[in-house]
Amino acid sequence: MMRRTAAVLAGKATGMLSRLSRRGGGTTLPGDVARAIDPDVLRKLARDLKFGSVVITGTNGKTTTARLISWLLEGAGHRVVSNRAGANLIFGATAAALESAGADGRLRADWGVFEIDEASLPKAVDEIQPKAVIVLNLFRDQLDRYGELESIAKRIESALERLPAGSRALLNADDPRVAEIGLDLPAPPLWLGIEDTSVAERDLPHAADARTCPRCGASLIFDAVYVGHDGVYRCPNKDFTRPAADITATNIQLDGFDNIAMTVGMRRAYSADRATETQAVKPDQRLELPLGGLYNCYNALAAYAAGVTIGLEPQYIAERLKNFRAAFGRQERMEFRGRHLNLVLSKNPAGFNETLRTAVDLAKGNSFLIALNDRKADGTDVSWIWDVDFERLKGKATVLVPAGSRAHDLAVRFKYAGIDAAPPEPDPGRALDALVKATPEGETAHLLTTYTAMLDLRAELVRRGWAKPYWET
Repeated sequence: MMRRTAAVLAGKATGMLSRLSRRGGGTTLPGDVARAIDPDVLRKLARDLKFGSVVITGTNGKTTTARLISWLLEGAGHRVVSNRAGANLIFGATAAALESAGADGRLRADWGVFEIDEASLPKAVDEIQPKAVIVLNLFRDQLDRYGELESIAKRIESALERLPAGSRALLNADDPRVAEIGLDLPAPPLWLGIEDTSVAERDLPHAADARTCPRCGASLIFDAVYVGHDGVYRCPNKDFTRPAADITATNIQLDGFDNIAMTVGMRRAYSADRATETQAVKPDQRLELPLGGLYNCYNALAAYAAGVTIGLEPQYIAERLKNFRAAFGRQERMEFRGRHLNLVLSKNPAGFNETLRTAVDLAKGNSFLIALNDRKADGTDVSWIWDVDFERLKGKATVLVPAGSRAHDLAVRFKYAGIDAAPPEPDPGRALDALVKATPEGETAHLLTTYTAMLDLRAELVRRGWAKPYWET
């Protein structure tokens, strides 16, 4: 007990110093310090949670989905611990638990909601022992760190195989690589999926990752494509097909970055302890959220499924989600010198293609700042920008500012896409000034950025007084 208390106090002191010195938000370093003193500190703190925890993993959407679930639980009166700043390695989850622990080293909270990096999931499951794990998707992301999707899928599968008794895996049926994981699990997962071809594309994007049957290697046939390689698929040799979804989204309406609406239906659901299973347990529920883009339909569907699984009522979930506030950098809205800024994290080909689709086709945007960094948190290999369909901007973007430490790489990519762009501007302050100068007052500018580029731009906006530090959002 003394060791745990010492670890908690040291971690909390580290976080306080980090914020006071303005060297960071204390979202990771406290976890490093505490785990150096007591390697089991997260395991011990997780046992203090009154009802348990939910873990969210996958390439895209972790932060938003975790924020949605936390929003639902907090609205129901629960005390929630969450790594809401997006530090999703095991050290970030530890730091979040430390922040909510008391001076006696104990964590007094009802639920934990943790977004976890795919590669960290086995350790997180082992230490946190979650009630539910959500796997959103598996897209190509930071190959210089983790390698191909198959190796990540194997890590996730090994983690889900070790879930504690009574835990439930909630998996995206529309992602072939996620479906491959779920089909071999000892306990059947709860499958989530979109079933509305009116919002689907017919063809895979050229950079789609999961094209082949994991059983026989044949090229999958896609009857509908929703986001990246997520869609309705089947093997021509009948060796593999999209699992039938237990919780579905239909009748989807998309309104740029402003709103999404959809009807959620349930064919099957489980109680939190998996003691009971019922068919068609709840009537269809209409959801409306102040978020945009088809990709957020998956996040909202996952949050709804998690909420029902842990005992929240569908009608309450629907009412609560109407007033949801997005996480920092994920469709975060700001006002800057009379212009409306929409800051959207876009960190890989699948994510970028969907934010471009939303910004250009749905929001009718024409003013853009696109920022690319190559730090460790972004992935140091930026060749993936050639798999992003920047050609969507041709003839649509009247303002286009290439920014970030690799702004010149973006400028070359835009040239090959046949798009006129402003001169590349690596400095975030000057990039913002160039965007504002070219964007008429009262108009909306979309800032599509990789992770650390988003942090750089936000830091500049904070310095100028136009945004709050991310750890205060």
